[in-house]
Amino acid sequence: MNKYKTDAIEDTILPQRSLSAVMTAQFLSALADNALLFVAIALMRTQHRPEDWIPLLQISFVLVFVVVSPYVGHIADSWPKSHVMMVANMLKLIGAGCLLLGANPLVSYGVVGLGAALYSPAKYGILCELVAPEYLVKANSLMEGSTIVAILTGVAGGGWVVDHSVPLAFTLVIGCYVAAFAVNFAIPVIPAPHARARLHAWNLLKQFLVLGRTLVGDADARFSLVATSIFWGIGATLRILLVSWVPFALGIMDNQTAAGLNALVAVGVAVGASLASVFIHLKTVNRSMLPGLLLGPLVMGAVLSHSLGTVSFYVILIGLCGGAFVVPLNALLQFRGQHSIGSGNTVAVQNLFENIAMLVMLGVYTAAVDEGVTPVGTGLGLGLFILLSLAFLAWLRYRDVKSGA
Repeated sequence: MNKYKTDAIEDTILPQRSLSAVMTAQFLSALADNALLFVAIALMRTQHRPEDWIPLLQISFVLVFVVVSPYVGHIADSWPKSHVMMVANMLKLIGAGCLLLGANPLVSYGVVGLGAALYSPAKYGILCELVAPEYLVKANSLMEGSTIVAILTGVAGGGWVVDHSVPLAFTLVIGCYVAAFAVNFAIPVIPAPHARARLHAWNLLKQFLVLGRTLVGDADARFSLVATSIFWGIGATLRILLVSWVPFALGIMDNQTAAGLNALVAVGVAVGASLASVFIHLKTVNRSMLPGLLLGPLVMGAVLSHSLGTVSFYVILIGLCGGAFVVPLNALLQFRGQHSIGSGNTVAVQNLFENIAMLVMLGVYTAAVDEGVTPVGTGLGLGLFILLSLAFLAWLRYRDVKSGA
C-alpha cells in the first residue's frame, strides 16, 4: 500500500495535509470556473449575442460532460487521481485562454467543460482513497464547503470585476487555474486501482452502460442518483434564470447583482452542508428529503419577490435547504458505489445522470425563453416541477423503506 494512504488512515481521522491540498486545489479551480461563467456572459453581451446564447453557454459546458461520461471514470481509476486533476486544470486553462483570444465562446467554454468533466470523478474519488467510510460525510462536507466558498468568491468577485474590466477578470481567472495546477503537486500520488488500463472507446461505452445498470440496480444508489440529478438541474437552471430575472423584475442592469444572488445561494449551501455533517449520517440519510421538499416553494417565492432584500432572503434559504439535501445523498452514493463499481466510475455515472438533468432543464428553459415566457413564469414553472418531482421521489423512498426494499 502507498505510504501516503497508510499514513492517512493510521495517523489521523481526516488526513489533514492531504485533504488540505485537495481542498485548496478544488477551491482555486472551482473559483475560476464560476468566475469564468460571468466573464463569458459579459463577453457575449459586449459582442451583442442573442439572449438565448446565455443558456446555450451553460449547455455547451454540460453537453461535454454527457459525451465523455463513459470514459472519465475509467481515466480516474486508471491513473493517479492527483495526475488526472492536474491535466483537467490544464484543459480549463486552455479553454479560458481561447475565450481571451477571441475564439467562439460556446466552443471555448466547452473545452473548460471537458476539463471539469475529468476533474469531477478524480476529486471525489480521491476522498474514498484517503478517508474511512464512517468519515465520508464529513469529508464530503469539507469538499462541498470548499466548493461553495469558491462559488461564493468566484461568482461575487467575477460579477464585480467584470463590471469594471473584462481583461482583468480574465487575468484573475487564468491565474487561479495556474495556481490550482501548481497545488496539485502537493496531493499524494496514490496508485490507481486499475493502473494504466487501456482505453477502448467502444468497449468502455458498453462497460459504462453495464456499470450504470449495476449502480441503478442498487436501491440506495438509485435514490441518490435521481435526487442529486434533480438538485443539479435546479442549480444550473436557477443560475441562468437569475441572470435574466434581475433586470426583468428589479430593473437592475449590471452583472454583479445576479452574481451576488448566486453567491448568496452558495452561502446557504455552505451552511446547509455544515448542518448536514452534524445532523445527517449515512444511517439517517432519509432526513435529507425534508429540506429538499422546501426547495420548490422557496424558488416560487423568490421569483415573485419585488425587492432585492426579499429575494436575497429567499435565495439564502434555497441554498441552505439545497446543501442539507445534496451532501448526505452524495456521501450515500459514493459509499454504495465504492463497494460495487468503484469510486471513479460511480462519480462518472453520477455526472452522466446529473448533466442529462441539467441539459433537459436548461433545454426547456431555453425553449421557454424563445417562446417569450417571462423569467417570472419560467421560475414558477421551475418551482412547481421541483416540488412535484421531489414529493414523488420522497413517496417512492417511503414506499421502499416500508416494504424493506
